[in-house]
Order: sequence, then C-alpha cells, then structure tokens
Amino acid sequence: MQNSDSKTNAKWQRLPGAARTAFAMGFFVLVSACAQSSKDADLDRERQSMALLEVSQKQARGQRVWCVPYARNLSGIEIRGNAKDWWGKARNNFERGSEPVVGAVMSFRATRGMPLGHVAVVSDVITDREVIVNHANWHRNKVSLKMGVKDVSKNNDWTLVRVESHPGRYGSFYPVNGFIYPKFGG
Repeated sequence: MQNSDSKTNAKWQRLPGAARTAFAMGFFVLVSACAQSSKDADLDRERQSMALLEVSQKQARGQRVWCVPYARNLSGIEIRGNAKDWWGKARNNFERGSEPVVGAVMSFRATRGMPLGHVAVVSDVITDREVIVNHANWHRNKVSLKMGVKDVSKNNDWTLVRVESHPGRYGSFYPVNGFIYPKFGG
C-alpha cells in the first residue's frame, strides 16, 4: 500500500511540466472540482504546458496575465488585439460558428463590466448547452481551468451564457459572438 506522500508524488509527476513549475513557484491556477472530464485530453497537451509556462513566467516577473495571449497560446489561433476584436478579425482567416468544439475559442462581446471583451478556449463539450473552458484573467491575473459555461440563450444558439465563477456557482449573463475554430492540419 502506498502512503499518501507517494500517491501525491505520483500525481505530481503526471502534471505537465509547466503546471508543476507554476505550482512549485506558488502561482495559483483555479481548477473546478465539479468539471472533471476525460475529453480534456483532446486539447494539445504541449500547447497547454506552453500556455501555463508563459503565465507562470509573466507572474514571476510581476506582469499581468491576460485572456488573449493565453487563448492564442492554447488554441493556436493567431489573432492579435483586444478580445472584443477577435470575432471581426477572424472573419476572413478562421471559420466561425455557433457550435462549440474542443479547441475553439469562445468570443465574448464587450460589456460595461468587460469593456475589452473576453476569450476562452473550449476544453470539453458536455451537452449541446454546456461546455468546459480554460481561460485567463476571469479571476484577476489567474488561469481558470475546467470551468463550466452554460448556454442560456433563448434560441439555444450560444449568444448568451453564464460562466462558472467558482465550482458549482454560475455568475451573471454574458453575451457571446460565437466560436472561432482553429485550423487543423496546417
């Protein structure tokens, strides 16, 4: 029988290197306990590690962590500028739509509370009205992994959502443009 220290060490060794670095350096990554999923493996592990490593490096230098560079690193969707501009900038360069797909970027519209908009990467599709996302700066200067998002739009078209702010607790209503899909295979 393994003792609890060796079990913890075994779990620690299974974490991607960047995640181990972030935790070892004392940086906080919020993970929703209620949104565990086996489909998260569909996200590129190397991209996840790279995105988390960049976050930990920025935090170590006292720099702010933003949603845009994190989403760009995690999804591979090379769009620059504020999150509120991603939907328009994607128009001629990436497929866009209203169906959530693992690896796609959910583009939030700008609001009074989020004047720069927001972007998050879909890490799992639970149902046609619920997904799991990974994103940065939903909680100031932190990365939130495996956070639930529910479609609450009248027409079931992902134009209005509620985001899990803490495990099991969904916050305000947020307007969404849709999903920007990464280019697969070059």
